[in-house]
Amino acid sequence: MKKQKLVIIGNGMAGMRTIEELLDRAPDLYDITVFGDEPYGNYNRILLSPVLAGEKTVDEIMLNDESWYSDNDITLRHGEGKRVVEIRRNRKVVITNDGSEEPYDRLLIATGSKPFMLPLPGADLQGVIAFRDIKDVDTMLAASKKYKSAVVIGGGLLGLEAANGLMKNGMSVTVIHLLDSLMEMQLDDAAADMLKKSLIERGLKFEMKASTKELIGKKRVETVLLDDGTRLDADLVVMAVGIRPNIELAQKAGIHCERGIVVDDTMLTFDPSVHAVGECAQHRGIAYGLVAPLFEQAKVCANHLAQKAFATYKGSTTSTKLKVTGINLFSAGDFKGNEDCEEIVLEDKKAGIYKKIILQDDKIKGAVLYGDTIDGAWYFQLMREESDVSEIRRTLMFGQSHVGDSGTGGIDIMSMSDDMEICGCNGVSKGDISYAISSKGLFTLDDVRAHTKASSSCGTCTGLVEQILMATLGSDYSASPSEKALCKCTEHSHDRVRSAITSNELKTIPDVMKFLDWKNPDGCASCRPALNYYLLCAWPMEYKDDGQSRFINERAHGNIQKDGTYSVVPRMFGGLCTADDLRAIADVSDRYSVPEMKVTGGQRIDLFGVKKEDLPDVWSDLSEAGFVSGHAYGKAMRTCKTCAGANWCRFGTKDSTGLGVKIEELSWGSWMPHKFKFAVSGCPRNCAEATIKDFGVVCVDSGYELHVGGNGGIKVRVTDFMTKVETEEEVLEWAGAFCQHYREDAHYLERTAPWIERIGLAPIKEKLEDDKVRKELYERFIISQKAAQIDPWKARTSGKLKKEFMPIKDLVS
Repeated sequence: MKKQKLVIIGNGMAGMRTIEELLDRAPDLYDITVFGDEPYGNYNRILLSPVLAGEKTVDEIMLNDESWYSDNDITLRHGEGKRVVEIRRNRKVVITNDGSEEPYDRLLIATGSKPFMLPLPGADLQGVIAFRDIKDVDTMLAASKKYKSAVVIGGGLLGLEAANGLMKNGMSVTVIHLLDSLMEMQLDDAAADMLKKSLIERGLKFEMKASTKELIGKKRVETVLLDDGTRLDADLVVMAVGIRPNIELAQKAGIHCERGIVVDDTMLTFDPSVHAVGECAQHRGIAYGLVAPLFEQAKVCANHLAQKAFATYKGSTTSTKLKVTGINLFSAGDFKGNEDCEEIVLEDKKAGIYKKIILQDDKIKGAVLYGDTIDGAWYFQLMREESDVSEIRRTLMFGQSHVGDSGTGGIDIMSMSDDMEICGCNGVSKGDISYAISSKGLFTLDDVRAHTKASSSCGTCTGLVEQILMATLGSDYSASPSEKALCKCTEHSHDRVRSAITSNELKTIPDVMKFLDWKNPDGCASCRPALNYYLLCAWPMEYKDDGQSRFINERAHGNIQKDGTYSVVPRMFGGLCTADDLRAIADVSDRYSVPEMKVTGGQRIDLFGVKKEDLPDVWSDLSEAGFVSGHAYGKAMRTCKTCAGANWCRFGTKDSTGLGVKIEELSWGSWMPHKFKFAVSGCPRNCAEATIKDFGVVCVDSGYELHVGGNGGIKVRVTDFMTKVETEEEVLEWAGAFCQHYREDAHYLERTAPWIERIGLAPIKEKLEDDKVRKELYERFIISQKAAQIDPWKARTSGKLKKEFMPIKDLVS
C-alpha cells in the first residue's frame, strides 16, 4: 500500500511532538517531510534562558537531533534555503524559497509565533534584537563579552528571563515596562511588588510606567530615549513585548485566520487536508503560548492524522512558574477574580511569602504563590478538576500536608538532596529524575515514568515527581490534562473507560480495547489491572476475573518478599482468635519451617518466608482450620481493627469488637481500587485508630460517629467526619454504601484520601444522605459480595491452578 505524503511546515516543539505521537500510533502510514527555518534539529526553545544564563549548552537542549529524523525515515529540509514561502492548496504542494516543490496529502502547519518588534525610530540599528531562538541567544552572549549595558523592553516572563541571563553574564541591565506592575498577566499587584523588590536586590534596575520613544545610535544602538526624556545607556536592546502567531503562509493560502489559524476540536483548519498546532493555531478564540497546551494539541492532532478519530481538544488551563534563579513564583487561572469571588490571602513580607487563592462557589478559580510554591501543582489540580474545597477551606492555605501519602505530604522538594529517594518501588532518586528531565527533554509525568520508572508502580510518589517536574521546568511543565489518560495505550481517561464499559455493556478486556481503539492490543501493566478491576466492579456476577491481569501479589495471593519467598496472612475477623486458631497457625509454621511470624498492626499474624511451592499446602492446612485469606496482598478490603470495647474496657461505650467482626464479615473479599481498612473504636479515646482509616467508626454514648478518608502512610491523614447514626444496622449500611460508591467512582490505584480530595466530601455526603441512593449502593455491594466472598486460597489448593505454584522441574517430571 502506497504511503500518504505528510508535510510539516515548522520544525519546532509542537510540530515534532505531533510527529512523535503519530509515529507511536501509526508509524507506517505516512511518508513524512519536515521543513524548518533554522539549521538545527528540534530543540527545546523554552530552555533558551538557561543557555543564556550559562547553565546549559545548545546540545543539551536538543530534543530531536538530525539523526532522529533519518532513524525514523523522515526527510528534514531545514535552513534558510529551504524555507516554505507558499502553499498552493489547489495542487496540494508547498513551494520553498529555492523554487522546489513538495506535494502533500496532508499538511500540518506548525509555524509557531514571531516576536513583536516595536516600530520605534532606530529599531533597525545593530544590537536591537528579540529573544526567540538560538541566533538571538548567540547574539546576546557575544554582546555580553564585548559590551557593558543592556536594556530589556518588556517586564513580562520572557523579558525578565532575558534580563536575568544578561545580568548573569556580567552586563548592567535595565528593564523598561509600560505598566506599574511586572508580569501583569501572571501576577497580582502584591506578588508583582515582591518580585520587583527581589529582582532589584539581585542587581536588576527598572523603569516602570515608562514608554520608549527612540533608539539612538550611529550604526549600533547606544542610547534608549524614554518619553519623559530619560536616557539610558544601551549597547544591546532586547525587545520582549509579546509574540504574534505566525500566520502569513496560511493567510496567503486563503486558510481562514483571525488572530491565529482557526482550528476545530480536532486541530483541523477550514481546509480538510490541513491541520495546525502550536502557537500559530487559534482554538475557540485562544492562541496558547505555553508548552502544556501545545502538547495536548499535538496528541489530539496525531490521533486524527493516524485515522483514529476519537480524541478532541477542549482547551487548556495553564499555569506559570517563574524560572529566574532564586525566586519561586507560581500563578494559575483567574487570580484577580470578580465581585462573585472570594479570596483567601496569606502574607509574610519578612519571610518573603505570599499566597492568594480565588474561590467561587467553593471551587478554586485562580492562585498566586510567591516564595512558597510547593503546593502549586496541588492547587492547579484542584482548579482543573473543579474540586469542591469547602471541607478543606480552613487548611487550604497551608497546603497538601494533611493529605498524607496521597500526595507530597508537605515535603519541600527543592530542599531535598539529589540522592534522596523519591520512588521507593523502583529506587529512583530526586537527582535521577531531575537529570532525566533536563538531559532527555522530558515534559510530562508519562515521560518521566517511561524514562525513569518513577511513579509507575504504586503511584504514591506521583505528587513528588510532579513537584520535581514543576520545579525543573517552571512555566513549561506540561501538567497532565484534567482528564488524565488511563495509560499510554489509550487517550481515554479512567472515567471515560468506566462509562464505556457500563453504557456499552463491554464485558471482557479485549472488548474494551477493541471498542475504545486501544493502541496496544495487548495492553500494558498499567491498563490491564485497571480494566480487570473496572469490569469486575461493573459486572460482578458475569465477569470472569483475569488473574493474568493482576499484580504478582494478587496472582500468588501472598506478598512477595525481597528474597522471593512469600508472606501469608490468615484473616482474623475483628482481630479475634481462639486458642485452637493459634495452635493451627503454630502447626503450619512448624510443618513448613516458616522462619518468622509477626503480629501485624492490623491485629493478625503474618507468616514470613513461605516458599512459593508450599503456598497451596499452607493454604490448604489453614483452610481446614477454618481460616480464609486475609487479602493482605491485594487492592482489597484488608482488616477491621478493633479495641476491647464495652465487653471488657471500663471506658467502652459499645461492643466495638462485635461490630468490627460484623463489618469484616460483611466486607471481606471485596476488591477495591486500592487497599482499604476499617476500624472501630469503642469510645472517643480511639484506641483502634479509627480516625486514620478509610472508614472508621467511633462509638459514643448516643450512637456511632462515622469517619472516612484517613490513612496512616508517609504523612498521616486524619479522617473527615461524615455522619452520626444510632444503630449497628445503620453503620453496616453506611459502610457498605460508602465502599460501593468508592468502588464505582474512584480511579484504580486511588486511595480514599486522594479520591475525597479530588471530588470533595460534600458530593459523597450528599449521595449517601439520600436514603434511596444509599440503599441502592448498599444493595449493589451485597450483590457484588456474593461473587467476591469465595476464599481464593481454598479455590487454588486443588485442580490445575495448583500447578502455577509448582517448580518447573516437578511439572516436567
